Amino acid sequence: MPSPPDSPHSTPQTAAQPDQNVTATAYELPAEERPASASPTEGDLEHELPGAEAPSSHDPYAAFRYRDYLLYALGSGIAAIGGQMQAVAISWEIYDRVKAAAGVRQAELALGLVGLVLAIPVILLVLPAGQMADRYSRKKIVLIGQACMALTSMALAALSYYQGPISWIYVILLLAGIAGTFSGPASSAILPQLIPAELLSNAITWNSTRWQMAATLGPALGGFLVATLHSYALIYVLDAICVAAYFGFMAAIHVQHQQSAREPVNFQTLVAGLRFVRDTKVILATITLDMFAVLLGGATMLLPVFAGEILHVGASGLGWLRAAPAIGALLMALALAHLPPMRRAGKTLQWAVIGFGLATIGFGLSRNFWLSMFMLALTGALDNISVVVRHTLVQVLTPDAMRGRVSAVNSVFIGTSNEIGGYESGQVAYWFGPVASVVGGGIGTIITVIAVMLIWPQVGQLGSLDQAAEE
Repeated sequence: MPSPPDSPHSTPQTAAQPDQNVTATAYELPAEERPASASPTEGDLEHELPGAEAPSSHDPYAAFRYRDYLLYALGSGIAAIGGQMQAVAISWEIYDRVKAAAGVRQAELALGLVGLVLAIPVILLVLPAGQMADRYSRKKIVLIGQACMALTSMALAALSYYQGPISWIYVILLLAGIAGTFSGPASSAILPQLIPAELLSNAITWNSTRWQMAATLGPALGGFLVATLHSYALIYVLDAICVAAYFGFMAAIHVQHQQSAREPVNFQTLVAGLRFVRDTKVILATITLDMFAVLLGGATMLLPVFAGEILHVGASGLGWLRAAPAIGALLMALALAHLPPMRRAGKTLQWAVIGFGLATIGFGLSRNFWLSMFMLALTGALDNISVVVRHTLVQVLTPDAMRGRVSAVNSVFIGTSNEIGGYESGQVAYWFGPVASVVGGGIGTIITVIAVMLIWPQVGQLGSLDQAAEE
């Protein structure tokens, strides 16, 4: 939908612009925001890849033609690989040490507690973090957050090497969670400053692809290193190096802070993102659907139990089980990047989440490693559809001046559902067993889809994502 120059959905002026010397038609997604823009300046052209040519229509790699987005994608991708490696190492170290000291049931509770510890900073701090992302330099916030996360990884390495108490692992994870809570909204909100608005859907799809590639390589590599080197500390050091690489790439990005009208720091501006999501029913419905699907249907925190007690595949198998959803999501993301935009995004989203619930039930009932891998891969593929729809709607429908706060609300819904879902899974597994926990979560996911269909019928009526701003 064409937007006037002063539209809140207009492309931020810091986004890289197409090369004015290239006469070919620039890539555009059908009916995406088409803000009027001035001719690029020399400074704008410096942000574009040297020698880049204008992409042809339907070019799936259009976003990578912009230097700043390429740096952002490379840096965050490397950091994601390190983070996934570290997640495998943390879960297996806690499971292994607590099981040896107190048994399997206590290990299940200890794994669930990881999710609770990581959720606390999001619940308490993400709204102020979002407000900071709208008032101050998003780039500087990301840099400070990543520096703090590198320090926490080194602290984990020292604690693991000297076999410090398990309780201190939770303390360090809490500090890492605080750093991630402030870095996350700024990192999400900076994206529209890196590329033109008409390429947001393309960039978001590739963001999902990049994340899934990292979530495939990271767990597999982390599980392999744990199984072969028997060193958790080394993996934590490698994660710190990956985070440092992201710091370097982010520092090289040429993006300026968008000085918007300063709103007073008070409760009203703090909760403005919540009000925006509440009033934008399509965003509220898709976030709610995704939140409860992850809260109820996630089995990630219990994968060490399935790997060790049910499938008997050890740390190496755990790495592949954690990678399986990402493998499926990666294949789906590649397909979405090369296929035309969804024409019936609402119905596609609803059926994808129902399929996610069914695949979760299948994993919970499986006793075969390869069948379990397939079911987890299927959950990842279907969940990726939900991720692309939700992120695209949030970016397209949110004014730039509020993107930090709306991204923070998104983190509250989705980030805490991942972590609290892990805690919930551990509690249910403690009382009823891991199989009942996972199968019950899959059933709950399907019930959630039915409830969302009844409460917000407009979700099923959602057509092309490129036309969402018109609806």
